[in-house]
Amino acid sequence: MADIVIAIDGFSGTGKSSTAKKVASALGYKYIDSGAMYRCVALYFINHQIDFEEGKEVAEALDEILISFQFNNLLNTSEILLNNQIMDYQIRLPEVDEIVSQIAAQPLIRRAMVDRQQKLGLKKKMVMDGRDIGTVVFPDAALKIFMTADLQVRSKRRQKELEEQGIQVNIEEIKKNLAKRDDLDANRLDSPLIKAKDAITLDSSYLTLGDQVKKIVDIANKIIHEG
Repeated sequence: MADIVIAIDGFSGTGKSSTAKKVASALGYKYIDSGAMYRCVALYFINHQIDFEEGKEVAEALDEILISFQFNNLLNTSEILLNNQIMDYQIRLPEVDEIVSQIAAQPLIRRAMVDRQQKLGLKKKMVMDGRDIGTVVFPDAALKIFMTADLQVRSKRRQKELEEQGIQVNIEEIKKNLAKRDDLDANRLDSPLIKAKDAITLDSSYLTLGDQVKKIVDIANKIIHEG
């Protein structure tokens, strides 16, 4: 048996995080949401009025940002903490959605986050999801998954997610935001969102969460046991 890193990449709203969490739980692996790390940075910048295009401001702010993960045994889930405060709905708010792709496109921020992510993966036995995990963060990952889904389906999922948190957002506004983020993610100069050559494509448009998880876990178990 071998300990591996599983990289799950894809566009926003494809179900990466939910799927990755379940896959990690099924395998007894640690789960790391790389996108949430950028969301934490975005929230910190909003709250502290940091101009993400000002290099000196950004560098100083990054030194003040501590991002960590912990496992909540009661809820059976991984939690992300920003400066020792658990983050949940705060990093999923529309104002964070609005700037997170621009934040993630800044080379200084991206390099800092990639460095932190690579350190988290040194011990393997980890599932990490994001947009450049299989291409930049862990190009040698034993299993790479690239998730896709129809834009309308993704928009409905995000709307439901927000409604469950008591936030009402028009679906057309969500669709416009997702399309904008898709374009920014795919066309940024630093670590654009692209499918790794050896990644397996998983279209989640009409799959249940359980189906998505089973497909990935089955592939992962084969690699783990053959290793």
